[in-house]
Amino acid sequence: MNFKPIIIAGPCSAETEKQVLATAKELSEMGVSIFRAGVWKPRTKPSDFQGAGEESLAWLKRVQREFGMKTAVEVANTQHVALALNAGVDILWIGARTTTNPFAVQEIADALQGYDVPILVKNPVTPDVELWLGAVERLQNAGIKQITAIHRGFGVGDAFYRNNPQWHVPIEFRRRMPEIPMLCDPSHIAGEKSLVAKVAQQAMQLNYNGLMLEVHCCPSEALSDVNQQITPKELVELLQNLVINQTNSKTEILSQLRRRIDDLDSSLIEILAQRMKISQEIGDYKKKNSIAVLQSDRYNEILQQCINQAISKNLNPDFIKKIFETIHEESIKTQFER
Repeated sequence: MNFKPIIIAGPCSAETEKQVLATAKELSEMGVSIFRAGVWKPRTKPSDFQGAGEESLAWLKRVQREFGMKTAVEVANTQHVALALNAGVDILWIGARTTTNPFAVQEIADALQGYDVPILVKNPVTPDVELWLGAVERLQNAGIKQITAIHRGFGVGDAFYRNNPQWHVPIEFRRRMPEIPMLCDPSHIAGEKSLVAKVAQQAMQLNYNGLMLEVHCCPSEALSDVNQQITPKELVELLQNLVINQTNSKTEILSQLRRRIDDLDSSLIEILAQRMKISQEIGDYKKKNSIAVLQSDRYNEILQQCINQAISKNLNPDFIKKIFETIHEESIKTQFER
């Protein structure tokens, strides 16, 4: 059975009418049927581009009329909901910062009562699956039937990505709410256009239902998210190279478990990098204050604590002892080199 992923694409922000129409034209010609664009942008600083606002809703009407595409915009409050619905926007999405705030989500849910409109819910900025599930439940309680979750990564990035994917969180979401479709937002996870295809492929390996991507007719001139937006031509190449897994339930579960292992391995490396950075600072301090690098009593105390904790967690103490002996050896080496 062939599976065709849902593709939602368009610029991070609706900047000008010309930019919106040019991007939509190219996307429609390649078969993309849902056009996304940020109308109101919840930026960190007020000096950053905040979106073109209500004016750009008219541009999206032209996208609908001239290219036959459905449109999707982010809403962060009840005013946004009212303006978007009055303008005939087809799909609304709740952004990561809004999902983090249950009060805001509830107000949006109340404003949507009585409307049969698809709602996309991005994961909260923090890796809190309960907040994500709670946002969906609030919408369901308001009578919304067409709900889709979007995984866009969490908080600050790791060693590779702008936002840490933490794949185990959406896996847990899907386990708890298997009836809710899941899309991936590779653009916000990657933060860099060269990594977007890799993240998209990882999502397909986990049998996501589709992708939401930031695509701009001229990314280098974008007013927001310059580094992570791709061109329509690059989107074509991404989709052509995308391998769609046709897996049975057993291999899907195995794939999900392996992804959780990969996620944890990445976290371990990030933690070790932070630990070695602190070891360097300790080495500098010892050198400045003529303190011996090797502190045997301190090392023996830490090693015993780790062994005791390993036993309490049903881990092999010899295994943990070898790991921390290696870590300590590298730490001492780092301090001697300061």
